[in-house]
Amino acid sequence: MTNVIEQQVWETITFFADDGHELRGRWFEPVGDARGVVLIVPAMATTASYYSTFASWLRDRGFAVMTFDYRGYGESADRPLREVGNDLVRWALDARDALEHAHDRAAGRPVTWLGHSLGGQVLPFADHTKADRAVSVAAGTGYWRHNTAGTRRKAPLLWKVIAPTAIAVTGYFPGKRLRMLGDLPPNVMRQWARWCMHPDYLLGELPEMRERFTAVDLPMASLSFTDDELMSATSIGTLDGLYTAVDTTRVRHTPQQLGVERVGHFGFFRHNQVDLWDELVLPHLAQQRSA
Repeated sequence: MTNVIEQQVWETITFFADDGHELRGRWFEPVGDARGVVLIVPAMATTASYYSTFASWLRDRGFAVMTFDYRGYGESADRPLREVGNDLVRWALDARDALEHAHDRAAGRPVTWLGHSLGGQVLPFADHTKADRAVSVAAGTGYWRHNTAGTRRKAPLLWKVIAPTAIAVTGYFPGKRLRMLGDLPPNVMRQWARWCMHPDYLLGELPEMRERFTAVDLPMASLSFTDDELMSATSIGTLDGLYTAVDTTRVRHTPQQLGVERVGHFGFFRHNQVDLWDELVLPHLAQQRSA
């Protein structure tokens, strides 16, 4: 099935997780031979459709692009959120299975894992040998004391009071109604709260993952912005530091340096930032060398 909306063209795809669960995504194929393949791994509470403008732009630059939704979410939703039983680890494994699909479909073309926020955290859950490079955007650990000042003041109330109460009342986290994050399945929110309240973030619950972080040896780039309302420089530096086997290229900008009014945590992928993408994204993507 092919969709055309505002000159954005993609193929709707279905692939399967290791447990047989059906997941959905979009595949953007360029005209002519692709220079490489980019897998966009979403942020928390963010659907694949959010990245369609960015994916279309990559396609127009000669890259094949895959976006996808975690199970129970976006186009992979098959039941109300209150009935979605999986946690964040299962979403991380869905990202792993998305990489498998992207790698298989790449058919030898180089693959870039491009993770936004959560998407930059969960790379170690995947077989990183299936990718050639990785790029993280606004990705850091979520430990609440490392959040930016505004978020840090609200975090304990969110994790210890608001989230548990909202889930008890509605059966899921109604973030849109609360104007806090977005809607999330109950166990995703519960596990995220546990991670965010621990100094070692996900490693507090999953200490065995430290070795998986150190095993990742891809060329990596970390893009971040000083006006990110969630992730501080400490949050981002802590995550970057877990990838000890690579010398990560760290690029951190103020909006003023980029000549824009605001970027924030989610703004980089919006259509009004298109002028930034050539400079900040293209140099870090895995691509075939011209003959």
